[in-house]
Amino acid sequence: VQLQASGGGLVQAGGSLRLSCAASERTFGNYAVGWFRQPPGKEREFVSAISWRGGFTYQTDSVKGRFTISRDNAKNTVYLQMNSLKPEDTAVYYCAAGYIRGSGMTYYLLSQNYDYWGQGTQVTVSS
Repeated sequence: VQLQASGGGLVQAGGSLRLSCAASERTFGNYAVGWFRQPPGKEREFVSAISWRGGFTYQTDSVKGRFTISRDNAKNTVYLQMNSLKPEDTAVYYCAAGYIRGSGMTYYLLSQNYDYWGQGTQVTVSS
């Protein structure tokens, strides 16, 4: 499965962006999808994830209430709507797909549970 992340850009604090993660195959619907980010000079971290059917979503505490993940399996695409952006959200954002069937957040926040990764899209939030 090839993943293409897009939608990043430069935005002022308080603004919004919507990231998209488009997959090359229709089997995309069999995979959970996660968004991770890597801030400048820091390790990659979990942001949000959605189960393969879309019934479960998870977010790290720092983005709860601001970011929303959703998926449209008919379009082989997962979205990350990011509102009320803060300068600390500045990072390269990556989407990843994995054959995850658990229902607890623990399964989704571990990068090693994802088999396919997109190339990343830069999000820069100015103060």
